[in-house]
Amino acid sequence: MGVHKDLKRAKKHSDLADRVPVELVREDGVVREARTALLVRPSVSGSTADIPYANAAEAPESVVLRRKGDDGRWRPVTAAEFARQVTETAKGLIEAGLEPGGRVAVMSRTRYEWTVLDFAVWAAGGQSVPIYATSSAEQVAWILRDSGAAQVVAETPEHAELVGEAAHGMDAPPRVWTLDGDAMVTLATLGREIPDEEITARRAALTPDSVATLCYTSGTTGKPKGCMLTHGNLHAEASNTVELLHPVFQAVTGQTASTLLFLPLAHILGRTIQIACLMARIELGHCPSIKPDELRPELQRFRPTFLVGVPYFFEKIHDTGRATAEKIGRGASFERAHRIGVRFAEAYLAKFLGTATRTGTAKGTGRGPGPALTAAWALYDLLVYRRIRKELGGRLRYAISGGSPLDRELNLFFCAAGIVIYEGYGLTETTAAATIIPPLAPRPGTVGQPVPGTAIRIADDGEVLIKGGIVFDSYWNNPAATGDVLHDGWFATGDLGALDDDGYLTITGRKKDILVTSGGKNVSPAVLEDRLRSRPPVGQCVVVGDSRPYVAALITLEPEAMEHWLAVRKRPTGTALAELCEDPELIADVQRAVDHANAAVSRAESIRRFAIVPGEFNEENGLLTPSLKIKRHAVAAAYAKEIDTLYA
Repeated sequence: MGVHKDLKRAKKHSDLADRVPVELVREDGVVREARTALLVRPSVSGSTADIPYANAAEAPESVVLRRKGDDGRWRPVTAAEFARQVTETAKGLIEAGLEPGGRVAVMSRTRYEWTVLDFAVWAAGGQSVPIYATSSAEQVAWILRDSGAAQVVAETPEHAELVGEAAHGMDAPPRVWTLDGDAMVTLATLGREIPDEEITARRAALTPDSVATLCYTSGTTGKPKGCMLTHGNLHAEASNTVELLHPVFQAVTGQTASTLLFLPLAHILGRTIQIACLMARIELGHCPSIKPDELRPELQRFRPTFLVGVPYFFEKIHDTGRATAEKIGRGASFERAHRIGVRFAEAYLAKFLGTATRTGTAKGTGRGPGPALTAAWALYDLLVYRRIRKELGGRLRYAISGGSPLDRELNLFFCAAGIVIYEGYGLTETTAAATIIPPLAPRPGTVGQPVPGTAIRIADDGEVLIKGGIVFDSYWNNPAATGDVLHDGWFATGDLGALDDDGYLTITGRKKDILVTSGGKNVSPAVLEDRLRSRPPVGQCVVVGDSRPYVAALITLEPEAMEHWLAVRKRPTGTALAELCEDPELIADVQRAVDHANAAVSRAESIRRFAIVPGEFNEENGLLTPSLKIKRHAVAAAYAKEIDTLYA
């Protein structure tokens, strides 16, 4: 299998993988800090706006992007062509009134034009302000008023109408362009009289300290805050991550790297991925949907070699495989394939990696999978795992997961299927990843070591602190909030974690989310919730129990999973939820998901009772943020009666 061969070949490339040793600081015998040196020196001049022009000058005919045409085919876009489109769009924005340091908001799903606009705003000397395509009028209004964006590029007429509603009453409402209304052609035409020298001059005026983007936080506990991220922040993140990973994977696999980006570009992770890809001339395509039925066909056409996603994506691919097996009466076979895969990957990694780190000082600690386990894996590779690879395009060897913890068993399952998932951890304030699994040294259950040039420290109360060139300078218009989280260059994340003896970080929870039962037990709900969501038919869930005698949970049902659940059992698809909530078979399935979650914690921390509640937690009802984070206080208020019943 490809991944196993890659891990073997990796030993021949230790000179590449061992370039960034981790320096550890111990206090009282416990690792409290992990630091890594830079792989790429900080930029002293210029900005990310220069990337398209450097590519066009150095390799004008190289394919840097692929753009889907109306016929469904992926057409190559050369470096020269992309730079030309960036220039045309930048000129149009200038003619429309964009001044140096001015702000342009973009409200769109992930698509090719988003990338052009991002670099065009920078080439014009401006700052981009991403807005989630799913944002409400109230959320859009807050970002527009707070940022002062003078222009907005909306994807659809509906988005443009919502922006107009949000801007109602503003003294100087922004000018609105619509992508589906030929915004790019209009801008290119508008800017024809602007000389190229104006773009060159505006780019030359930018420095690494210039603000590149105002990227707003998710706003789980209040109004979103605008993180002022500089061109230096973006360069530190993208250049060091690329230099860490790309040479190793290229040498080991021999593949020409390519990826299909489907993460929202309003999220900083998606933005830094596109910058990194253009910086390294890694072929990049865009897909506007993360829905499996819409994404899978594009993966099979584009055939990427690596992907960047969130746990939800990997959970859905796994669930789709299970559902397909159940439809043809092979559900039990899939479950066995899952168990075999987890055991095989665990044994394999123990043999070839063990406790190995980028220092290369340790060796594998296990004997590896035995003959019987290897034979079972080979059988299920034919029956199950190769189908998973095919669903993802057939060329995929690596994936990066971020946003929230990925279930360890799920990670191991994909490893057995030939796809190594590298987890990372970061926040908007750290320009995306602050840690990542090092090349070819996966350690499922952790989020890796500090990215080059970054330090991770564990505070006395367990809070994760981050320092380095990736850390933002301040929140826009909010010095008080900045002072709350930045101290001597250390950013206080609000997350709880621990460092192991090799500098790998494990996230254990969120400070503000910690529940304290009436018995005095501290419980981190994240561990339970992440594992619960990884098992169908669970959709969303919230663990409760603060000042209560035990831990309980509110659970919603995932609509697609329930449709499948009913179809397999030949039940009417319109069965009322109230009836299903009393169904012993469904309750037993949810209980199995709860048991899976409870297996990760002590009895005192385990979920004792749960309630299946109607509806969904989503943005429309105010229970989810645009980045799909749960608003706990809002859920608690909306389901106060159900929570009280759990403790009656």
